[in-house]
Amino acid sequence: MSRGSRITGVGGYRPERVVPNSELVEAINSSDQWIRERSGIIERRYARPDESVVDMAHAAAIDAIAMAGLEPSDIEAVLVATVTHPYQTPAAAPKLADRFDLRCAAFDISAACAGYCYGISLASDMVRGGTAEHVLVVGVEKLSDFTDFTDRSTAFIFADGAGAAVVSRSDRVGIGPTIWGSEGDSWTTIQQKPSWVELREADEFRWPPILMEGHKVFRWAVWGMAPVAQKAMDAAGIKPSDLDAFIPHQANMRIIDSMLKQLKLPKDIPVARDIAETANTSAASIPLATERMLREGLIPHGGLALQIGFGAGLVFAAQVIELP
Repeated sequence: MSRGSRITGVGGYRPERVVPNSELVEAINSSDQWIRERSGIIERRYARPDESVVDMAHAAAIDAIAMAGLEPSDIEAVLVATVTHPYQTPAAAPKLADRFDLRCAAFDISAACAGYCYGISLASDMVRGGTAEHVLVVGVEKLSDFTDFTDRSTAFIFADGAGAAVVSRSDRVGIGPTIWGSEGDSWTTIQQKPSWVELREADEFRWPPILMEGHKVFRWAVWGMAPVAQKAMDAAGIKPSDLDAFIPHQANMRIIDSMLKQLKLPKDIPVARDIAETANTSAASIPLATERMLREGLIPHGGLALQIGFGAGLVFAAQVIELP
C-alpha cells in the first residue's frame, strides 16, 4: 500500500472547429451580447461528426501519459468520466484502453460535470490501496450531439472536448480528501429528456437532448458549492492564501465570480476562466483548464489547486491537489 498519491501528468484535446456565438443566436432569437452577459461565453469547440468521445479521450490521454513520463503499458486502470458516450453499453473506457493495447480494469463514471473529480478521488484511492500504480482518468464530452439548438437555455452552453490526468503512487500526499455528495431529489433540474423508454413508448426516434432549469442550477451552484469548496480546503488543512490556483467547473462566469467572493480567495490567485473560449464541456472542463494554465505558465508545477465539479444528478465533488 502507498502512503500517498498525486497527479503526475495532464493532457487536453480541443476540437478544431471554433463556433462563435454568432452561429447560434438566430435559432434562439438571441444575440452575442446577451450570451456573453448571461454566461461569459464567447465561443466554443465542436467535434467533427466522425469524431467520437473515444477519439477525443485518446488524444488527451496521449499527452497526459507523456507528461507523466510513462509508457501506455504502465497504466493499470482506465477511468472515463462522460455522459455523452452514445452507447448504453459497452462503456467508453475499455475502448480507450484498447487504443493503447491495454487489457487492464476500465470503466466509465456517470457523474456529469463532477465526473472528473469523482475519477480523481477513485484513482487516488486505488493507488493508495495498492490496486494500481498508475491510473488514467479522462473527462470527455461530445455535448454537441446532445444539444437542442433551439433551446434558449442550453443551445449556447454546451461544447466538446477532453481532458486527462494520470494519478500515480507517491511517497507524499498530493491529492487531498474529496468532499462529495449528491442531491437526487433535484434530479430533474438537469436531465436528458425524454428518456430512451419514453422515446420507445412514443414510437419515434430523435436524439434526446440534455436540458436544464438554468435559474435553479445557478442558485444551487452559487449558494451551495462555495461551502463544499471550503470543506475541501479544511479537509486538506490549508488556507485560501496557500492556494496557487482555483479551477472550478466551467459552468458560468457569474458562478465563478460568486464563488470567488464567498470563499474570500486572494485577489491575485489564478482562476480558470476557460468557459469564455471552450464553453461548458462538463466532465472535461476542469482537466482542460488545468492543462492550459500549466502549459501557458499561469500556474506553477508543484503548486496547490482547489478544484470543484458540480452538475446533473445533482452531484458535486471537490478536492485540493498538487499540480503536476
